[in-house]
Amino acid sequence: MQTDKTTLQDLSFILSGGEDIFRLMDNTATQAGREALRFHLLNPPPDFETLLRVQAVVRYFVLRPNAWNNIISNGTIVLLEQFFETADHIALPPSGLELVFGALFQKILNKDQYTFTQFSVSHLSDFVRGCNQFVALLSESDLPELLQQNIQTIKEELEKHLLAQEIASLPLDTPYTKLVRMAYRARRELKSMVYRLIKIYALLDCWHSMSVATVSYHWNFPTLSPSDEILLSGTALIHPLLQQPIAYDIHFDTSRNFLFLTGANMSGKTTFMRTLGVAALLAHLGMGVPATSLQISFMDGIVTNMHIEDNLILGESYFFAEIKRMKQTAEKIQSPKTHIVLMDELFKGTNVHDAFDCTKAVVQRLLLHKNHIMVLSTHLYEVAQEFIHKKEISFQYFETDLSLQGDYRFTYQLKDGISKDRIGFRMLQQEKVLELLEAGTAMRQQT
Repeated sequence: MQTDKTTLQDLSFILSGGEDIFRLMDNTATQAGREALRFHLLNPPPDFETLLRVQAVVRYFVLRPNAWNNIISNGTIVLLEQFFETADHIALPPSGLELVFGALFQKILNKDQYTFTQFSVSHLSDFVRGCNQFVALLSESDLPELLQQNIQTIKEELEKHLLAQEIASLPLDTPYTKLVRMAYRARRELKSMVYRLIKIYALLDCWHSMSVATVSYHWNFPTLSPSDEILLSGTALIHPLLQQPIAYDIHFDTSRNFLFLTGANMSGKTTFMRTLGVAALLAHLGMGVPATSLQISFMDGIVTNMHIEDNLILGESYFFAEIKRMKQTAEKIQSPKTHIVLMDELFKGTNVHDAFDCTKAVVQRLLLHKNHIMVLSTHLYEVAQEFIHKKEISFQYFETDLSLQGDYRFTYQLKDGISKDRIGFRMLQQEKVLELLEAGTAMRQQT
């Protein structure tokens, strides 16, 4: 599934500040694992078969939490990188006074080097022992294929380098003279291997992190299907960043691939679309989703039109920025592969008449692309009325509870039909904007 920076920001996966969904996903043990997880988010599995293989690994760690070992820490990875980066500065093996006086000499005259050597060899030993524990999983008959392949690579790397196993078995009271010789040999013989194994470990850390998030937030694995026919059907979908989220049921298929959402501003339209997009992307990462159940066919990408910004440097207006994003959307859905397209209040940057004409024209053309799932929200209910006869469109709205006294309350409940709620003037009155303006005028007249 393909995304872009705008979509990830619209869906709150990666934000510059505050809580985002990446933080929920991130349970990695190391910075290397965190970078692998971020790369995975930016580059989800490219095809259905790969996605199934990743999901199988995440499922395995959910069902077998004890399969993960905590021997390898972030400190281990950091220290090993520092250790191997010093290799180019040490041209000769340890000799002379360094070995004659051994540990005492180092403790007194070169304390930093003494400590660094001890810790480096110790962490290298931990790293190899941690890798050995992963290799032990190969004896299991139910090991997922993708996990088995990566662990098999770890095993083959370790078998090529007997020095690694020798270091892993070093006792704690190993003489310093032996440690320093081991450190010298490790720098020369194990650097490339360790870096390759760190890369594999980071990938395992990424997959395990997604399993921890799935368990921690009580998410459920979606049922995935090929993209032969579009399908997105879920029960009790919620937004994972909300403290008291509303659960929604959804259904899209080939016969009804377009949802027309209406309702007043702040009634819940944008949150609903984000909920849908978040579940779809998490499903395509291979992890659980915040829903009771979700069936989804493999999608090629998600495109959003939600948070648009003007560009003062280029002299672009907000409306022109909207046009450019709509153009990008149009280019994406030229592909025969399926996309999820989420459009929130199109053409807000122009007057209501222009917005009506532009939205109507765009919807007419969007309906020509039947192999994509599309959601459009608008408070221009007149636009929805133009397409009421289209069988491929579902019409739903977010209810606003309006009282005779002029008060309003958002229920955030999704109902079938088209909303005609108008609360803009009521909001203006409730916030006493008009009274403040009148009071200011009266004060000036008195003075």
